[in-house]
Amino acid sequence: MSRKEVILTEQGLKELQDEVNYLSTIKREEVAERIRAARDFGDITENSEYDDAKNEQALVEHRIGVLQEKLRRARVIKDCEIETDRVCVGSTVTLRDKGSGDVRIYTVVGSAEADPTKAKISNESPIGQAIMGKRVGDEVTVPVPVGSLEYEILAIGKMC
Repeated sequence: MSRKEVILTEQGLKELQDEVNYLSTIKREEVAERIRAARDFGDITENSEYDDAKNEQALVEHRIGVLQEKLRRARVIKDCEIETDRVCVGSTVTLRDKGSGDVRIYTVVGSAEADPTKAKISNESPIGQAIMGKRVGDEVTVPVPVGSLEYEILAIGKMC
């Protein structure tokens, strides 16, 4: 595994810790119960229920390991460290697409907690890289496969 630092907001840290806790307690017990029930069906050499449960157990254990490694390498950005005068991890940024005029609001997070469906973009993404360190009124160009997009930063706030 890479030894790269994992940047997390306080909310992202809590979400990872909650997932590890859920997987380590509730999910492990559910899978263990499936394995016990599958054993009761008899011969496990030709038991697809048993095989499925063992595969799920391996996936759960792998996910727990991955999350624990992220937590070990985590650098947490405290809410009080989030600036509002320039874009940083934890900033909520309002952008206006200079071409279409559309306004978008993104929260910049570390790659471990990025979720574009929730408008949480990684600081390592093309848009994240383009806006990091910028101020309200700055214009940025974001390279995309079909050329580039231009945005103006309208507002910067804290994620909360």
